[in-house]
Amino acid sequence: MTVASMSIIEPAIDGPPKPTQREQARGEASIVPKGSIGGNALAAVVAIMTFLAAVTSGGVAMVISAALEWQSDIAHEMTIQIRPTDGNDIDAQVFKAESLARGTAGVVEVRTYSKEQSDRLLEPWLGGLSLDELPVPRMIAVRSDPRARVDVPALRQALAAQVAGASLDDHRGWIDRMRRMATAAVAGGTGIFGLVLAATVLSVAFATRGAMASNRPIVEVVHFVGAKEAYIAGQFQRHFLGLGLKGGAIGGIAAMAFLALAGPVSDMFVGSAGEAQATALFGALSIGTAGYVMVGLEVILIAVITAVTSRRVVIHTLRTMY
Repeated sequence: MTVASMSIIEPAIDGPPKPTQREQARGEASIVPKGSIGGNALAAVVAIMTFLAAVTSGGVAMVISAALEWQSDIAHEMTIQIRPTDGNDIDAQVFKAESLARGTAGVVEVRTYSKEQSDRLLEPWLGGLSLDELPVPRMIAVRSDPRARVDVPALRQALAAQVAGASLDDHRGWIDRMRRMATAAVAGGTGIFGLVLAATVLSVAFATRGAMASNRPIVEVVHFVGAKEAYIAGQFQRHFLGLGLKGGAIGGIAAMAFLALAGPVSDMFVGSAGEAQATALFGALSIGTAGYVMVGLEVILIAVITAVTSRRVVIHTLRTMY
């Protein structure tokens, strides 16, 4: 470009150059082309990442809900186990243990299982094996008042001294395992969510650089005639925000549908051993209203991260170009 031709160009302007009549008629004032193959591919990547993030957070929510439910149920329950011993009447020992439990301050309910009921508790684990010849222990379920404090060590000591073959389990081990499981689930879900966000940021950064490279002549002309970095970055930001919202919405809706179908699908296996174990571990396989709200917030978060990443990459690239 000669000096004479440069002299006819006006000084730097604060805003973008005005679009031509053809551009106004077509409604294409953006310097980033829409509907490109690269843009559709990025929307697909964002949809996949959003789906993975939403399903992961939904699974973590199920585990946490089940763990909290387990803790609330078990924290106020204890189990007395009485093993048959030689020279002792098992029924008399059961009656004595039941009396000690009922006389303990804070205990509101004591339920004694008969031999038949105890045998039925073992049937799912032993199948059709006859239990008549086995020394099956008798069980006593004890429930305490949530507002009261039961002296568990005193009750355990009294059972050991007065009831032969008796032991008391306050389920503290189960509660600790539930807490560790919930903590591990949260840590694992957080790690996976962080990896998904990192992959999204990298994908958007590469896509932004590719879009700038393919539109470099347009970017250079617009920047040369006076468009500020903020304007050029805003064009890319709006473009990638739209892609992020589009991909995030697709992935979020797919994740919501997947999580919503988890409950009806599990009902198809009602009565099976696997269904009983899954229900015991994950509860009703539903994330609830709060879970769906969390998925919606993840869609917005990923879209915002997509737009912010694009803007920062554009500004950094422009500053390295000029």
